[in-house]
Amino acid sequence: MAATVSTVIGLGSSSLSSPSRVSAPKPTSLNSGFLKSTVTVRNPLKQAHASGGKYTCFQRDWLRRDFNVIGFGLIGWLAPSSIPAIDGKSLTGLFFESIGAELAHFPTPPALTSQFWLWLITWHVGLFICLTFGQIGFKGRTEDYFEK
Repeated sequence: MAATVSTVIGLGSSSLSSPSRVSAPKPTSLNSGFLKSTVTVRNPLKQAHASGGKYTCFQRDWLRRDFNVIGFGLIGWLAPSSIPAIDGKSLTGLFFESIGAELAHFPTPPALTSQFWLWLITWHVGLFICLTFGQIGFKGRTEDYFEK
């Protein structure tokens, strides 16, 4: 006995029988977005529509990428990192100088004891922290997360 699967749409069934054609009632198996799909997923790493594809925990655009945050975050990090606070030199200046020094002997990579790695990691950690707080602040304000 074969059963056809139809999705519940509103109060009625998705398939309507026409009055001109009278046939024996077919048993139907109703499917809902709240129930697990009866179809097994072949690739366990790709579980698209595993729960019917209707309800998810996260929004599809969960990152809500905005180029204003990237622009202002970069400017917001370049400004303080360009202040000459390390022996009269800025973090950005030291980072760019170390890039130039390492490019001078290009085919060989930087040594593990090179100052380049310190400036690279410090500069980028500061940039990513600034971008993260910028995303939180900018999106929180546009979505009225912070109430007055």
